[in-house]
Amino acid sequence: MAERRKSNTTSTIDQINAQYGKLPPQAIDVEEAVLGALMLERDAYVTVADIIDARSFYKEEHKKIFEAIQKLSGKEKPVDLLMVTQELKDRGQLDEVGGPGYITQLTRRVASAAHLEFHARIIAQKFMQRELIRVSTEIQTKAYDDTIDVDDLMDFSESELFKVSEGNIKKETVPIKPVLNQAIEQIEKARSRPDGLSGVPSGFTAIDRITSGWERSALIILAARPAMGKTAFVLSMARNMAVDHRQAVAIFSLEMSSIQLVNRLISAESELGGEKIKTGKLEDYEWAQLNQRIKTLDEAPIFIDDTPALSIFEFRAKCRRLKMQHDINIIIVDYLQLMTAGTETRGNREQEVSMISRSLKAIAKELDVPIIALSQLSRAVESREGKRPQLSDLRESGAIEQDADIVCFIHRPEYFGITEDESGNSLLGVAEIIIAKHRNGATADVHLRFKKEMAKFSDMDPQFDSGGFGAVQTFGSSMNADEDAYEQGISSNRGFDSESPGSSAPF
Repeated sequence: MAERRKSNTTSTIDQINAQYGKLPPQAIDVEEAVLGALMLERDAYVTVADIIDARSFYKEEHKKIFEAIQKLSGKEKPVDLLMVTQELKDRGQLDEVGGPGYITQLTRRVASAAHLEFHARIIAQKFMQRELIRVSTEIQTKAYDDTIDVDDLMDFSESELFKVSEGNIKKETVPIKPVLNQAIEQIEKARSRPDGLSGVPSGFTAIDRITSGWERSALIILAARPAMGKTAFVLSMARNMAVDHRQAVAIFSLEMSSIQLVNRLISAESELGGEKIKTGKLEDYEWAQLNQRIKTLDEAPIFIDDTPALSIFEFRAKCRRLKMQHDINIIIVDYLQLMTAGTETRGNREQEVSMISRSLKAIAKELDVPIIALSQLSRAVESREGKRPQLSDLRESGAIEQDADIVCFIHRPEYFGITEDESGNSLLGVAEIIIAKHRNGATADVHLRFKKEMAKFSDMDPQFDSGGFGAVQTFGSSMNADEDAYEQGISSNRGFDSESPGSSAPF
């Protein structure tokens, strides 16, 4: 009987479509079955709560009935025929939905809630189809309007499509066993690697010792004041990853052109000054040196995108494409504050930066790759004695600190005229990488060599480290404070960050 009724309904819809045009995607009979099932079993609402909401229903009457069920469930009251009827009566909507007779009819449509989740997903799919039709119609209408700026139209289109996908794609809960097996596999892989790293190696021994490599799905914020060497640092890392470790690297440069970035890479690789590369005034032996050394960059899997004012939606699409086509292992963004979030948050910079930060973390999880985003620091650093940056200096939004798995600062005392530390050690040519937040590990200060004329970072020289920059101190970490730490440039380890149990504050 049910099959015959469904067949007749389908036939009727086909006739209407043929005579009057197309109807929006819908499943009225499934909506009725879901509402009926929700009123038959007390806890059935929990099954569909993260799959559908009132907007998912096509009929207005069904939306109001579901809202009543939702309200009862929120109050932890029984969801049944009598309670839903009374709730609709209290809301003054009982007659609008068809009266008690229609509510009773819904409970007769199904015998149990056995297939409730499957039916709910059908409703969600139909809703997504209707939303895509709505968005595409709006885009088409706006596209015909010559008064609307094309960039605004692109932002609107990306934003609306992003909302549709984000609002309907939900990750299901999984039992611990398969995740546990996956974790053990990762541990075994890390053990089998000669360097013992579980993530993407930075190429800097001391940093990799602390982080075990940049972990997949992590958001790493690298922040500093202007002229500290943020771009130089990530380019040095990109070179190490791509050339030494054959890791595919994507660089999104919103500040510098691709040719400027490549010139910096050439300067660092050939160890010729940036000014010489810019002017081309090289001696014959320098040309030979350049041609010989840049061969290592020829086949390096580095992909550069220098689109200015890149929106977060366009960034997501480009990253997906790069992941699919080139299987990129890490993404670098230079820098976060130059990205845009679309029209909705325009004018409110803090909200815009917060959205960008959250989106970067979501993209890192979606693509299962680490994202390193460069960020600016406020001027408060320069008014502080010692000029050392701290987490509160992150510019324009506290969400950056919250969303990041790791926050690193670049500090070059030499830039501020500080040439010696408290122990009298020379700080000329020394850059300090301050790992101020580390969600899954220890915080630390790491010293690297910075060659300003070549904009190049490298590990410290062993003889330089023997001068002493303090001992390695770890709190709650499995890392050993052995003598090798001096050779690898680790200055002082402050233990786990404030989000980890039993931790001390980073500053």
